[in-house]
Amino acid sequence: MKYLGLDLGTKTIGLATSDKMGLIATSYKVLHHDNDPESCLDELKLIIETNRIEALVLGLPKNMNNTLGPRAKATIEFKEFLENNINIPIYLEDERLTTKSAESLLIVGNTSRKKRKKVIDKVAATIILQSFLDGRRK
Repeated sequence: MKYLGLDLGTKTIGLATSDKMGLIATSYKVLHHDNDPESCLDELKLIIETNRIEALVLGLPKNMNNTLGPRAKATIEFKEFLENNINIPIYLEDERLTTKSAESLLIVGNTSRKKRKKVIDKVAATIILQSFLDGRRK
């Protein structure tokens, strides 16, 4: 099964895809939405169709104490919007500390601050998707 991982931010959505076997996540791209993620629907549909995506994995930004804050609630609303407009399964995956992990990876890889800002969301989406894929194998 092929998956598309999404890291929803306030201005962007980081994307990552899996291989056909659903084993390995790879960074894909970043969509810009300026605080209106619903504006990316047509582009998401095209990506889903073009890449033959069978399910979405949306990062859920829980608080460290496992509660849901404003960003998590916005993510759940976005999931409901997607469910009403895209006819494939959508899974939520805990994404606590993924952006921090993505930034650490990019720093270790000696990526400049300017370049990190452009790619961090799709790297975070890759971490979210890989975490989901690893959890399904267990």
